Amino acid sequence: MSVERLQPITKIKRQQSRSSWHKAMACPKLILSCLLLQLMFSFLVLKVAHGQGLEVGFYQKACPNAEAIVKEVIGQVMSVAPSLSGPLLRLHFHDCFVRGCEGSVLLNSPTNQSEKDAPQNHNLRGFQTIDRVKTALEKACPGIVSCADILALVARDVVVATGGLFYDVETGRRDGCVSILGEASNDLIPSTANITTLKADFAKRGLSVKDLVVLSGGHTIGTSHCTAFSNRLYNFTGKGDTDPTLDSNYVARLKLSCKPNDQTTLVEMDPGSVRTFDIKYFDLIAKRRGLFTSDAALLDDSQTKAYLDFQIKTGGSTFFKDFGESMVKMGRIGVLTETSGEVRKVCSKVN
Repeated sequence: MSVERLQPITKIKRQQSRSSWHKAMACPKLILSCLLLQLMFSFLVLKVAHGQGLEVGFYQKACPNAEAIVKEVIGQVMSVAPSLSGPLLRLHFHDCFVRGCEGSVLLNSPTNQSEKDAPQNHNLRGFQTIDRVKTALEKACPGIVSCADILALVARDVVVATGGLFYDVETGRRDGCVSILGEASNDLIPSTANITTLKADFAKRGLSVKDLVVLSGGHTIGTSHCTAFSNRLYNFTGKGDTDPTLDSNYVARLKLSCKPNDQTTLVEMDPGSVRTFDIKYFDLIAKRRGLFTSDAALLDDSQTKAYLDFQIKTGGSTFFKDFGESMVKMGRIGVLTETSGEVRKVCSKVN
């Protein structure tokens, strides 16, 4: 082979060698870029998985006094109507368990077909308080704070106002535009639910067995209409009998307040401690004096019963902290964030 023919081949090899060197040098840069992208993606996925687009202090820039305004209004309401603490806490529960925490429980329907028109929601109260909070926020920061977030913040503030621990509330929810009576009828957990139903319904919403028993502790404040438990007093199995798991002395006391077919009377869920957020309702459950079948059911599961026993034994050593954590988890159910939904100007109607 001639030298003339060798030269191009040598030149090509040198070029290939230089190209390989440049590629080798570029690899670390590519790897670094890929790693950075992967980390960013992982961070975003974790953020969405953990908080579904929510964050503590979401309104810090757009409406820095939002939480202070909510706290002030709730303080005013609690000073004159402390009995609203339970109903206001209940509103957040009933919102989150139907369509998620997106304020659909607040919407009105001209044909009475919204969630609040469902039989399970006929006794809900506190809507005017939510409107009062919304009015104050709209005055300070028009179109910024959602009604769904108001429900979450109000729930926290009534817990604190009645003696519970403060917990940070993740915000950033937007409001839904749909509210359907039938969904509330199907999705709200009845007070007659057994432990199997309770565990299944909580699990499908991403809540644990511990969350179930902890959030049931919210019954320590508020009242209930007789209709929610009257079957335990007068017709438990359809034969005109009482629930044998309910303390007989307590049955006698309840019958003094709740006559058959009573649709209007309110009974304290935690007698003597109805306006104080404490663990006394757990004491009642252990003594077979839990008002609802769903509360008595907590004694039918080893995990929920162990939690009850531990809190009673230790004076609620972890309950108050646990309650805040479980409320935050519940507040993530089915949320709308970023460009989904809207921020209503009036909580009872879509924009």
